[in-house]
Amino acid sequence: MSASRRPYLIRAIYDWCCDNGHTPHILVAADYPGVIVPREFVHEGRITLNVSPVAIQNLDLTGDPIWFSARFNGRPFDVQFPPGAVLAAFARENGEGVMFGEVEPPAESAGSASSPTPGTDPEPPRPPRTGRPTLRVVK
Repeated sequence: MSASRRPYLIRAIYDWCCDNGHTPHILVAADYPGVIVPREFVHEGRITLNVSPVAIQNLDLTGDPIWFSARFNGRPFDVQFPPGAVLAAFARENGEGVMFGEVEPPAESAGSASSPTPGTDPEPPRPPRTGRPTLRVVK
């Protein structure tokens, strides 16, 4: 079985957005195993995250999970999610990007119908804090 192409496409759309002066956004399925996002911003099981360099800190698109630090309503929050939870990566200004349509099956439960135990998500590493990033909710 080959590696998923999803992480590569997410990074490519992010780089394309930044290189062209667009604001990169990622649409995430909030109920996917391993997703840690502020639940008060989840709508219909999804959250759209502004991942522009001016909105967040310490973005790591190379790992699994993807993670970064942001502020939501002025409160710091370490966001993390597996690439398989990403439903779309796109530019806010024109909507161009890639839509995956559905989540990938979680690696741990591929072939298994069991769901993960709530509260077992590992804590993301805490990067050093510098500056004051902002994150805007996009509706």
